[in-house]
Amino acid sequence: MAAVDFYTLPESSRVPRLKAACQLVERAFLSGERVLVWLQDESQRSTFDDLLWTFGDRAFVPHEPLAADPAASEAPVQLFAGPVLPAGAKPGGFTMLLTLRDEASADALAFGRVVEVVDAEPAVRNAGRARFRFYRERGATPSHNELSDN
Repeated sequence: MAAVDFYTLPESSRVPRLKAACQLVERAFLSGERVLVWLQDESQRSTFDDLLWTFGDRAFVPHEPLAADPAASEAPVQLFAGPVLPAGAKPGGFTMLLTLRDEASADALAFGRVVEVVDAEPAVRNAGRARFRFYRERGATPSHNELSDN
């Protein structure tokens, strides 16, 4: 069963949520993990792609869009936007899935570790609670971690 970690922010703003996700991805990358970031849509993917280059003065997170053969790609971090993960991405050599989607997916549980980042925006928080219940109902034991303002 996947380890599921929820990280919540006290503020309700999109940019701090995405920056916190960048920091978690960077930490995973520096620990040697291969990460798939599953985003809500192309707009969010583009914004997150840009932030991975700019979220920190000395940050460097090599990344690319999800490869046709993710396991064969040298990029340790790959980005995907869409409602359904392609078959090759499950788990595709990834050790961690960071999802910024509104909807839960059973596909997430195919990964060894799932990370969710939630801010205080009511719609985001409510969607996060629904995903928390979704994982718990499928046998996972999600953990909750509070992040401070950055």
